[in-house]
Amino acid sequence: MVRVFELNPMSRPNRWNSLSLLAWGLLGVGAGALGFATTKAATAPNIVIIFADDLGWGDLACFGAKRIRTPNLDKLAREGTRFTSFYASQPVCSASRASLLTGCYANRIGIHGALSPRSKTGLNTGETTLAEMLRDRGYATAIFGKWHLGDAPEFLPANHGFDEYLGLPYSNDMWPSHPTAKPGTYPPLPLIEGTHVAELMPDQTQLTKRYTGRAVDFIRKNRSKPFFLYLAHSMPHAPLHASAEFKGRSRKGLYGDVIEEIDWSVGEVLKALDELHLADNTWVIFSSDNGPWHSYGDHAGSAGPFREGKGSVFEGGVRVPCVMRWPGQIPSGRVCKEAAMTVDLFPTIASKVGGTLPAHRIDGLDIWPLIASVKGARNPHEAYAFYYNQGELQAIRSGAWKLLLPHKARGMRGRPGGHDGMPASYNQIDVGLELYNLDYDPAEKVNVASKHPERIRILSLLVEQFRADLGDSLTHRTGAGLRAPGRVESPKVH
Repeated sequence: MVRVFELNPMSRPNRWNSLSLLAWGLLGVGAGALGFATTKAATAPNIVIIFADDLGWGDLACFGAKRIRTPNLDKLAREGTRFTSFYASQPVCSASRASLLTGCYANRIGIHGALSPRSKTGLNTGETTLAEMLRDRGYATAIFGKWHLGDAPEFLPANHGFDEYLGLPYSNDMWPSHPTAKPGTYPPLPLIEGTHVAELMPDQTQLTKRYTGRAVDFIRKNRSKPFFLYLAHSMPHAPLHASAEFKGRSRKGLYGDVIEEIDWSVGEVLKALDELHLADNTWVIFSSDNGPWHSYGDHAGSAGPFREGKGSVFEGGVRVPCVMRWPGQIPSGRVCKEAAMTVDLFPTIASKVGGTLPAHRIDGLDIWPLIASVKGARNPHEAYAFYYNQGELQAIRSGAWKLLLPHKARGMRGRPGGHDGMPASYNQIDVGLELYNLDYDPAEKVNVASKHPERIRILSLLVEQFRADLGDSLTHRTGAGLRAPGRVESPKVH
């Protein structure tokens, strides 16, 4: 049953309080009717975010995968909470990562799509990142893995609050050997340490291991102080690579091998936390930046029961797996079905560490009561927006309802993708004004817009608020709340 609440417009601490509209009505579930009781004080928890690239909702055993073994992530889920309605803000790399680190919709801060090498734009140093907020609280900070928020030195992690960085500045397919790119499209792929190129064309079969080794070293080095570790794997983004120890091990080909190696990596991090007696005071979050890249076929993952994948705002493109563990704070063995999004992590983490939120507007809200299964907790948002391309507002979700706005999407329409690392072409999907009840139709099969005109009217008011604030290139609207990205005139060539 969908619960409807009338809001007091002065009682809700978010940017929608100008209207008394439909509330989420998202009640915290699990851990019994009494909610989850905190068992120990939460002081300066370590924060570990492990972010996979193009991992699908259905790629982990604890989310239903049958031919991929993920024992470490399954253990993390048993010891923590599995979130089955967790969203990336956009179905593409750079935009999704910008939202994770800033708590903002990516188009608010001028980040669109997947930034190319030598891009003139990147994450503005005027934005506050999660790393900066935590470093101000005395945390050691590090990112190992994919950055993809600008590869000019001005945009790299050292200028956004990270003490240490080793990784690729953009996607691992942006290299000279890309199977469908014209010669000369991409420069040699650089592995960057800090702000300097450490290696050109690194062996991609070793990336997962190298990132993991540095992550474990960082944990050991900072065992006596709070730390923030952002382990942003380059895999399973195509082209796929697994080390010799994992190649051929899974029952799902190379893609499965890659996922099983990522699961090993998670296990190494958890083992280090256990050995150093840090697990009880460490909040571990595992998720993905968007859904699976279906055009790569047998080199892509599964969106589970959801429609389409990366590059679309259908559920398969933006709903991603998420597991969180913090012993004594986040209930174990629980499944949370309520909606949440990466934009909410920044303010929620800030609330638990005593951090200061930026003076400028962000879009995330504190969802700790949902995460901790506090009795009666519900999501504080009236709606989430899903933008794509250059500022196109393509969908919103409010409670159980998802409204798709007219646009042209890309997808496979059930067709198989490519083979052995070669992608297949996409189909164009003409999306109209479509309404889905995700409680009853998570696969978005039955458009019920004609049956619910009043619901359309209410949701359209929320759409207009997003357009006024964040704009919408589909309707030629410029948002009043937009900020510029960082810019350089002559990007450095690595």
